[in-house]
Amino acid sequence: MTVDEQGWDQSYEATARIVDARSDPDDRQVEAALRPRRLDDFPGQTRVRDQLGLVLRAAKGRGTPPDHVLLSGPPGLGKTTLAMIVASELEQPIRITSGPAIQHAGDLASVLSSLAEGEVLFLDEIHRMSRAAEEMLYLAMEDFRVDVIIGKGPGATAIPLELPPFTVVGATTRAGLLPAPLRDRFGFTGHLDFYDPSDLVTILHRSARLLGLDADEDGIVEISVRSRGTPRIANRLLRRVRDWAQVHGEDRVTQAAARQALELFDVDERGLDRLDRAVLDALCRRFGGGPVGLSTLAVAVGEEPDTVETVAEPFLVREGFMVRTPRGRAASALAWQHLGLTAPLDAQGLWGATLPLEEGTNGRFET
Repeated sequence: MTVDEQGWDQSYEATARIVDARSDPDDRQVEAALRPRRLDDFPGQTRVRDQLGLVLRAAKGRGTPPDHVLLSGPPGLGKTTLAMIVASELEQPIRITSGPAIQHAGDLASVLSSLAEGEVLFLDEIHRMSRAAEEMLYLAMEDFRVDVIIGKGPGATAIPLELPPFTVVGATTRAGLLPAPLRDRFGFTGHLDFYDPSDLVTILHRSARLLGLDADEDGIVEISVRSRGTPRIANRLLRRVRDWAQVHGEDRVTQAAARQALELFDVDERGLDRLDRAVLDALCRRFGGGPVGLSTLAVAVGEEPDTVETVAEPFLVREGFMVRTPRGRAASALAWQHLGLTAPLDAQGLWGATLPLEEGTNGRFET
């Protein structure tokens, strides 16, 4: 450490402080420890698991790397875990990067040129790669070759660089944003859906065992039904319930402990959190059930429009609390009921339709 003539410190140990701050175990490390290592240990997603298992077993039998794999679906359903399982089943190392980290073709070329034969390259959020990097990836995936450009203008020269066979595992939450040429180069595409509560119960039992946590069946079920069909959320809620039980001197996760802990963390019995309820409350109390524009709704709850659209809206629409219309967002009859409010007659008639249509209704919705 140095001090100038005026006594001001001229050196900083910011790096050391950052390292020290990260030296303690955190939720990210705990979450990584809960990931299954083998395909047989991966719960749920039966269709994708069976299809992927067939592809991997066939490739191992031939002694060649498997086709490139594309995994799509909402966040927290296990795309990264499956990518690591692919490498584990193939007994190969895995190289992990993400689309936003590859903004230039040179970035991708440096990663590809360092791959070993049979290695797995995991590209998270692959739809956010730059266009130049995507075009280089086309050639690398299909011909295992990259062209390194030396020089500029008319004197530029392309030097082909041969690559050893490898497997790309791409993960995306928005498969529709992938260009068709890139999407078609994946030999296997698997879409992950939200989990059933029974599958989440299996996941939570395994996580509780790995955490050394004693949990009742009723407590596990209580957490599973509030987890929005997402294992990442289920494991996070389990750790928060564990914290609550520890602080309150309980050595076992019970249904009562789970309810009190999740109430403290603003997670209700349907899995709605603070933002979800704020959106529904604004729709019903301030705008009479809607429809209302996304920007206006975001201002009402004090959030950015992107946050409301990408964080709260998908779950609310999927669970039937909100309806998207050409005129904006509207609350369904279920939303009014969940908030303990009485829906206006026009809202009941417009969004209270029931399906399927019964015979004799002449194709009309029944309310």
